[in-house]
Amino acid sequence: VVRVTESGGDSVQAGGSLTLSCQCTGYYPALTMAWFRQAPGKEREGVAAISPWSDFVFYTDAVKGRFTISRDNRKSTLTLQMDNLKPADTARYYCAAGGTYTMTEIRARGEMKVDDFFEWGQGTQVTVSS
Repeated sequence: VVRVTESGGDSVQAGGSLTLSCQCTGYYPALTMAWFRQAPGKEREGVAAISPWSDFVFYTDAVKGRFTISRDNRKSTLTLQMDNLKPADTARYYCAAGGTYTMTEIRARGEMKVDDFFEWGQGTQVTVSS
């Protein structure tokens, strides 16, 4: 019954900023939420994840210090603030929902996995030009 829908993708210059949003329906606060991205010819990679109560966050090394993930459980929304964008950030970005203990597994493993998440949005395109 859980569904997620992304928005906010656009074309920007290197060094610019974008804010991606994800609206969830049939949402429960106990879900781990995350952002993934996929560029043509590449595997889908985890970008950031956040625990159900926002007590823990995880970022892939490529975006640390530039991206910020947050959530508002009352509004059932997930946000990705992206600053100092680089051409390497060009990809389609996806919102994903996982189980209650997914963040614990991610922290223990040290990486995000696609198989940890059971619901995906259609994605929103981010293009960064130099």
